[in-house]
Amino acid sequence: MSVALRLRRPSGVYRAVAAGSFRRYATYRVATAAGVLTNTVFGYVLAYTFIALWAERPQLGGYDQAQAVTFVWIGQALIGAVALLGGGFQEELHERIRNGDISIDLYRPVDLQLWWLAFDMGRAAFQLLGRGVVPMAVGALAFELRLPTDPAVWLLFLLSVWGAVVVGFAIRYLVGLSAFWMLDGSGVLMLSTLVGIFASGMLLPLTVFPGVLGEVVRWLPWAAMLQVPADVLLERRAGGSAVTGLVFQAGWAVVLLFAGRLAQSAATRRVVVQGG
Repeated sequence: MSVALRLRRPSGVYRAVAAGSFRRYATYRVATAAGVLTNTVFGYVLAYTFIALWAERPQLGGYDQAQAVTFVWIGQALIGAVALLGGGFQEELHERIRNGDISIDLYRPVDLQLWWLAFDMGRAAFQLLGRGVVPMAVGALAFELRLPTDPAVWLLFLLSVWGAVVVGFAIRYLVGLSAFWMLDGSGVLMLSTLVGIFASGMLLPLTVFPGVLGEVVRWLPWAAMLQVPADVLLERRAGGSAVTGLVFQAGWAVVLLFAGRLAQSAATRRVVVQGG
């Protein structure tokens, strides 16, 4: 860590880490362009799939066709920022634990969890701007989307996106820490990604899932990553319902961050450096 970071107050360090992370991801221009293209292409595929499905089942899950297509493009806009497919710092943390570099991180005069949270916030901010805006704009030009005109709704949506990023970070932080106990965490990473795809609403809005399954997935933390922000922007959550959604996100963020704190404490006491 640089001398400049050591001389700053802790809050200044975390701001510097977030800013550095933003700049780091901004340098990956080809990867960003590829991500934008991929999200846009898959957005088209999913949008036409949803159009066909909703033509057969109008009001499926409580959405009309325009809302369903809008849901698709919200997902494509958030896929990078919220890390719906995993990634971000997760693999890097896993590798640093495996090769022993985590010992360097633990000597830093900053909190490990907050350090990575600041890093992920910088990453998410760039991904939202660099990889999220263009697919949403393309979707709005190519399809009839149900987007709000009230600026207050957009502000609530951005607040909900921030909550989604924190919940996503907390889940991936726990998965990353699993490397302290596992020689090979690739299976855990894959399982976490698959659950996230299924339980976030990325495949289908969670309101489409029937019976007990639908009730369960809507209460899981992954619902806070896409289902809640999408419903806020679609104004299916308005007024008190929007506040309830934000509280739902905040509650899961607190629980998962606390769980990560406990896991971090147990892991650092263990101090088993695998392969190092």
